[in-house]
This record gives sequence, C-alpha cells and structure tokens, in this order.
Amino acid sequence: MYEETPSAAVPGAVVWRSRGAGSVVLPDGCMDLLWVGGRLLVAGPDTGPHPAGEVPGDAFVGLRLPPGTAPALLGVPAHELRDRRVELAGLWPGAEVRRLTERIGAYEDPRTGLEQLARVRAAAAGPPDPLAAEVTARLRAGESVAGIAGAVGLGERQLRRRSLDAFGYGPRTLGRVLRLQRALALVRRGLPQAQVAHLAGYADQAHLAREVRALTGTTPRAYADGSEGGEGANSEIPEPSGSSTTA
Repeated sequence: MYEETPSAAVPGAVVWRSRGAGSVVLPDGCMDLLWVGGRLLVAGPDTGPHPAGEVPGDAFVGLRLPPGTAPALLGVPAHELRDRRVELAGLWPGAEVRRLTERIGAYEDPRTGLEQLARVRAAAAGPPDPLAAEVTARLRAGESVAGIAGAVGLGERQLRRRSLDAFGYGPRTLGRVLRLQRALALVRRGLPQAQVAHLAGYADQAHLAREVRALTGTTPRAYADGSEGGEGANSEIPEPSGSSTTA
C-alpha cells in the first residue's frame, strides 16, 4: 500500500506513506526525511536502482523534498548523502534528534510531524540556493549544461560544484535523472517506446533503452509490465532515494 499527497506545510514537497514490501527505488533527484519504526533517517539522492528493504521495516512515512532544497534544511551538502541512507542523529546533535523523535512519535499521523519538523527547520536555516530551482527548471526544459551555465553566469566547473552541493551530482546527471522520470511517466501512459523516446528528449529508441537500463536496471517494456522490479518504480516512489543504510 502506498499513498502520497502534496505537502501543505513545505512548498513543493510530498508527504507519503507505505506499508508492505515496497518495490525497487529509482533515482528522482529528490531527498527524503523518513520515519521508520520510531527512527528518523535521511535518504540521499540516488544514482541508480536500489532494492526495497535497505531500511528494515514494514511501515514507512516520508517527506520527499524537491531537488536542491534539502541541503539548506539539513545543513549538509547533498553529495555527502549520495546513494546513502543515514540516521538523522548522524547529521544533527543526538539530543536534538531524540527530542524531535519524541515529538513526532506523539503525532497521530507522523507525516504531520515530519512536515512541522521541516517547516521549522527551513524557517531557521533560510531558503535553499536559488540557483538550484533555476537549474532544475532549465534542465526540465531540455537546455544544455553549457547553455545553463551561460544563462546563470557561471563556468561549467563552477556550475558542477554548486550542483554537487545542491543535488548530490553534477547537472548532466541530474538532467539524465529528470529525463528518465519524464520517460517513465510516458511509459506509464502506455505510449509506444519510439514516441516516449521522442517526447522525453532521447536521440532514439535505442538511446532510451540504454538510459533506462543504466538508471533503473530494467527495460522500458519490463517497467511497463511491472516485471524486474518495475511495478511501483516511478516518480511516486514507495520508498525514497538512497542505496546504503547507515544505522
């Protein structure tokens, strides 16, 4: 069972909950705050597919933060959390995390607690790097990295450094991830693969197949059929991004 809704307290974020075994987790450019079995964790940005069950538990609650917004809230550059799941106590003082854990545990719905945690923390930490939102929007529009660097007044190396802090990887990788999510959304609509490739911005169907395999570990057809971990492996991810668990 999986459900999600837009957050009423954190702009652009999504609150979600999941029960059961879950499914393969795919890259989406986001980072998540997690509540699992009375524990607070952070899921960093993924660069590839990861199996369900990396964090033990059968009930998950999460707040998915849009690309580039989590580092300001967490006080940690995104690249330090790339392909990782970590205890929040590994990032913040233990006493503070224990207090927050008790507070969230007192909510009837932990999703509300996560939203309030993020809202209060964001107010204290200040806004995220405004460059992140512009880079994300331009990549979604299909602009080249060189073109984006010129538009924002940075060299490509400078843009990469800022992107590593904001997203966990460079703009080219983020562009691939965002394009993948466009393609999977089209696949879920039942469009033919050649049309998916064209609309999502791939050179051709073979390019689509290579990228889907590289980033998801499966094929567009298997994803559409729900085989090879394809079921539920989409932008409405039953579990958030991350590969390794640090407990």
